[in-house]
Amino acid sequence: MGNKKEVKVQTLLVTKEYDLFTKKSDKIKSLFKFWQKDIPMFWALKGVNFEVYAGETVGIIGVNGSGKSTLSNIISGIIPPTSGKVNINGDVQIIAVAAGLKQQLTGVENIRLKGLMVGLSNKEIDKKIDEIIEYADLGDFIYQPVKSYSSGMKSRLGFSIAVSYDPDILVVDEALSVGDATFYQKSSDKINEFKRQGKTILFVSHSMSQIRSMCEKVLWMHYGEVKMYGDKDEVLEAYDRFTRDFNDQSKAYKKEYQTEQKELQKTYTLKKLAKRVSQGKIYGMDILNTQSEKAATLLERTKVGEKLPPISRVLLGVFAVLWLIIALIVMTGTPLQKVVENPNQFIQKFVRRVILRDRSKANIEENVIFPEIGKGEM
Repeated sequence: MGNKKEVKVQTLLVTKEYDLFTKKSDKIKSLFKFWQKDIPMFWALKGVNFEVYAGETVGIIGVNGSGKSTLSNIISGIIPPTSGKVNINGDVQIIAVAAGLKQQLTGVENIRLKGLMVGLSNKEIDKKIDEIIEYADLGDFIYQPVKSYSSGMKSRLGFSIAVSYDPDILVVDEALSVGDATFYQKSSDKINEFKRQGKTILFVSHSMSQIRSMCEKVLWMHYGEVKMYGDKDEVLEAYDRFTRDFNDQSKAYKKEYQTEQKELQKTYTLKKLAKRVSQGKIYGMDILNTQSEKAATLLERTKVGEKLPPISRVLLGVFAVLWLIIALIVMTGTPLQKVVENPNQFIQKFVRRVILRDRSKANIEENVIFPEIGKGEM
């Protein structure tokens, strides 16, 4: 086993904020806004602190919407945190249904693409590819686009690719819950082999039996926060007691409780997190107290996860307007010089040819609505 004192994964006041857009067009519009007051937000993570030592297998549990997958994606580097810091000591591979798989590519092409992304040469990939194909055991489907795969098949391919690159840290996010019993046993054997080699594993699952059989420690996430972290028997007992008590409640109570928790995630702010930290009411204060970094620094938004700054919004708006003008010039077939000399006629021509669309109708309109244009001025 590895050195238990070597920290492989550490999160310090990690948060993640998402925009709750109802339509794709709202997301595009938000790029040009200089304020965010009318955009609903949702905090999937609200200041997560925990450490994982080398050789540990840690289960991550919690009800739906607690931030388990968000946390695993941040640890794996797939998405950035809004604030806080993640320290990773080693190479990380994540196994999740369709995580990192390109839907239009075949299974074989995805294997090669993933290998290139982790820095392997084509010759090195060639040495591994047969082993990966055999382990995935997808038959002729390995040469078909991944978009035609079932969830179980995607999981098999993702697991086979991830374990073949011998990662230091393995993150398994519900990937074993969609496969058949045969592949589950094969995957379990591989994970146990990694454990014997002293690798670090984070195992996200709703299956308490899987957590009990594979993990030594458990992290209980609850609506974006760490509820409890420690020995698996102690945490699982507390979690089981919570679920039994919750299930005994009335339907109205359950709905009210869930609505209240989700509302807290919508109204959360970094100021509220700062207040909890100052009061010592955030889980994992012992981890924070050992850091040389000040909490104030950890509470600042990370640059990569920050909203577009005002200057970027202005530039984006300018480029969008220029692109629109160029598109209109191309659509109307008007020379640029004519547009500059007489923009009003250009706009009229655009209305006639693009908005009216019907050319026969537009020809009639030339001498009725815009008689000066119908005579060929442009």
